[in-house]
Amino acid sequence: MASEVRQASAEDLGTGGERRRDFLYIATAAFAGAGTLPVIWSLVNQMNPSADVLALASIDLDLSAVQPGQAIKASWRGKPVFARHLTPEEIADAKKVDVSTLRDPQKLEDRTKPGNEQWLITLGVCTHLGCVPLGAAEGEVKGDFGGYFCPCHGSHYDSAARIRKGPAPLNLEVPPYQFKSPTSVTIG
Repeated sequence: MASEVRQASAEDLGTGGERRRDFLYIATAAFAGAGTLPVIWSLVNQMNPSADVLALASIDLDLSAVQPGQAIKASWRGKPVFARHLTPEEIADAKKVDVSTLRDPQKLEDRTKPGNEQWLITLGVCTHLGCVPLGAAEGEVKGDFGGYFCPCHGSHYDSAARIRKGPAPLNLEVPPYQFKSPTSVTIG
């Protein structure tokens, strides 16, 4: 009978040992997972944009003081933005251009919002090497086509900010924007 008692307790220890080992494995994995989660969150969260970048994610422009033929400059995400109030003559001239003759073929309608085609909003960064073109401020050279002129390498843009002459490969970029009212726009 003593040998039977020893066998029973050995079997119980084996079963209890396996249960204890399984518990230790699960507890260790849960503890490691709980410790790893904050580290992973910190690594992922540090890739989010900083507060100063988020502050510039969008800007509101009041265009009410801009007269036809004038433009204003603003800064969005560290880049200059030109908001130009096109005159009826500039709109008519831009629509007359045969788009197939352009290096980067875009119609004026592709570059403005429906119902607000008198407002042309572009990034003020030449697509050649990133210089800031002239033509947005009063008295600046507007180039051979009455739009913008890049003084760095001589790119000429028309009144719809389309490349017409010079080394720039593309038109001035149109940023994402929407009108909140006829004279208020949010860029970004």
